[in-house]
Amino acid sequence: MRLGFIGLLASAALMTTPALADPRGYDQGPIWSIQDIQTKDGHFDDYMKFVTTKWKAQEEALKRAGYIIDYKVFVNIDQRDNEPDISLVSIFKNMAAMDISLDQQDALAKQMSGSVQNADKEQADRSTIRTIRGGALLRELVLQ
Repeated sequence: MRLGFIGLLASAALMTTPALADPRGYDQGPIWSIQDIQTKDGHFDDYMKFVTTKWKAQEEALKRAGYIIDYKVFVNIDQRDNEPDISLVSIFKNMAAMDISLDQQDALAKQMSGSVQNADKEQADRSTIRTIRGGALLRELVLQ
């Protein structure tokens, strides 16, 4: 009789466990900030030089400072007219992590380019080799 009661309790515990789990089956995950770039004809390698030097250094600094958790570069292998060929992605832990103060942004610009004015000029100069085609701000949903 005692073993039967223990078995009944164990069965009841197993049946209530799913009821305690989140019924949605997912929760909010990180934020993906995507910038879509179309390089101008003949300038893919020129733009990738920027990506592998300045942009990567910027993302590494943001990662070390705890602003982002990761970054990625994607290439569109089947682009159509006026579509981006490169997507630059920064991954933030949550929306709050994206709220970087202007002073912190200026400090990063000075660290990367010597001054805010130089950073602005470098940004403008890149327009000769690329066009920004848009982007997206996406919330990842983590399946449980």
